[in-house]
Amino acid sequence: MAAFFQHLKNGFYAAREYNTLKLIPLRHTLAGYQVGYLSGDLRAGLNVALLAFPQGMAYALIAGLPIQYGIYGSAIAAMVAPIFAKSHFITVGPTNATSVMLLSAFASLGIVGAEKLGMAPLLILMVGLFVVIGAYFKVANLVQYISRSVITGYITAAALLIITNQIPKSLGLEMLAKGATFYESVVLMFQSIHTAHWATLGVSLSTACLFIFLNKKFKALPNVAICLVAISAATELIFGHESGIKFLSGINAADWSFQAPDFSLNSIQLVASPALAIALLCILEGISIGKSLAAKTGGRLDANQAMFSIGMANIACAFFSGMPASGSLTRSTLSTTSGGRTVLASCISGVIVFIGAFALGPLTQYIPQCALAVLVIAIGISLINKHAIRIVTFTTKSDASVFGATFVSGLFMPLDTAIYVGVGTSVILFLKKVARPEMVEYTFNEEGQLAEMDKSEQRSVPQVSIVHVEGELFFGAADLFRDQMRRICEEPNLKIVVLKMRNAHNLDATGVMALEELLLYMDEKGRYLILSEVKADMIRVLKNSGIYEQIEERNIFTDEPSNPTMSTAKALKRAKDHLGDTLPDVSIYVDRKRDQAKQGERP
Repeated sequence: MAAFFQHLKNGFYAAREYNTLKLIPLRHTLAGYQVGYLSGDLRAGLNVALLAFPQGMAYALIAGLPIQYGIYGSAIAAMVAPIFAKSHFITVGPTNATSVMLLSAFASLGIVGAEKLGMAPLLILMVGLFVVIGAYFKVANLVQYISRSVITGYITAAALLIITNQIPKSLGLEMLAKGATFYESVVLMFQSIHTAHWATLGVSLSTACLFIFLNKKFKALPNVAICLVAISAATELIFGHESGIKFLSGINAADWSFQAPDFSLNSIQLVASPALAIALLCILEGISIGKSLAAKTGGRLDANQAMFSIGMANIACAFFSGMPASGSLTRSTLSTTSGGRTVLASCISGVIVFIGAFALGPLTQYIPQCALAVLVIAIGISLINKHAIRIVTFTTKSDASVFGATFVSGLFMPLDTAIYVGVGTSVILFLKKVARPEMVEYTFNEEGQLAEMDKSEQRSVPQVSIVHVEGELFFGAADLFRDQMRRICEEPNLKIVVLKMRNAHNLDATGVMALEELLLYMDEKGRYLILSEVKADMIRVLKNSGIYEQIEERNIFTDEPSNPTMSTAKALKRAKDHLGDTLPDVSIYVDRKRDQAKQGERP
């Protein structure tokens, strides 16, 4: 928890260190580029492009956008992101997660057709701006505090939504509407099941069989592209365009042009929430992929710089008919395994996709929509990670609750809402877990050392209770701390309470107010409060809040790491003085060699 607050503090002050975020690190990459890198970058660029072109179409189909948006987005993101990236581990472009989030967002807002195409640039621009602002304030350091259970629950729900949205296309159903959630999609699908088109179903089954065969026998090949080409040719020869089978529309890349977003206030307010959710998803997805691949290769990832590159790629996509872009696991892994050494591998793949949009765009009119839908369903099925689901559901009840809340909300609510529900549940359960300060009574033993007191033991000084406080004292724990202390103070013979604060952390305004209320209660009961082993950061909080004067400086004893018991011994002496004991019996014994061995200090 202490690390969380420290990272949060660093985020607010990160603006002062903006020079650590390189504006155009591509210059340094080119300056240090070696000829030996070129073959690997070319091979990686070509392989990724062969995957990115059909994937781009599939992701556009998932998002409910014209297929050229996926192709253009793949090209733009792959060319722009490397300009702002230091490392080559993340290949940026449209992904399953961002595509289905875009579908869900527009469906929940009731935005369809031409209105969707007009609103998409603004939403993508806001995604990019949110991510860039996050990189500026170094929020990538906070990604580690988002539970993997949230991500697993979201991805599983998203996978089911992808599948249920593509099944109608693979069956040739005449749908009455498009569902915004998994539940709505299933209901609409069953209402239209009687409209199934048998020729479409035959093409879909053929596509599924061919794809399964290729994946089993030839995993290294670009099977998505091979499958689309083979099925398109077979469908054209066997059925033709007059069979009732729906085909994709052809792409005329010559119409590809600059597109300015609509900056009206109403539009901004409408898409702000889904844009923020997609931005969060881009950060989580991209950084986790980059860190994973960097760890496997022994490299290092500048997470905030990677965020910056993802944000700039989204901004570029907003102006050139692209899609929300994040780190793609399949393309990033393929680039690394194909020998990509620098960010130029991504640039090369983007250029190839860009050329392919002009050269191959018109040929997309021969691709059956059902064939692409089957491949999208295969992608959706691959997202359901049974191993990860088993871990998050059986490891702890907290993880299972977070997964369940995210997953179930993702089935019945828009996916951007599911993200917020999952993160909120995760934070609440985390705060509940850490907001339990432990208080144990201590006493000095015969050797003069502090030790935990058994219930059967008597205090060395009956009127004085030495209470060891361990845990968090922030807002979530303040009330519990106050209530537990009040119960301790209710003992009839007790006069003074000495709080050992060495292991108490993150005292905040709420904690100070609880401490102040405790002081008033103790004063009413005729009790006296002394603090021992108080660290410098807590002293600063006490002074800033003004409660330092209320407790009085003579009753506050700072921590002495070189002699752990000294501070509390002084506090106990002060307690005896307050009681009027003129002969306080306080002996302190410290075995320095043993103490140094424990703490790893030099003798």
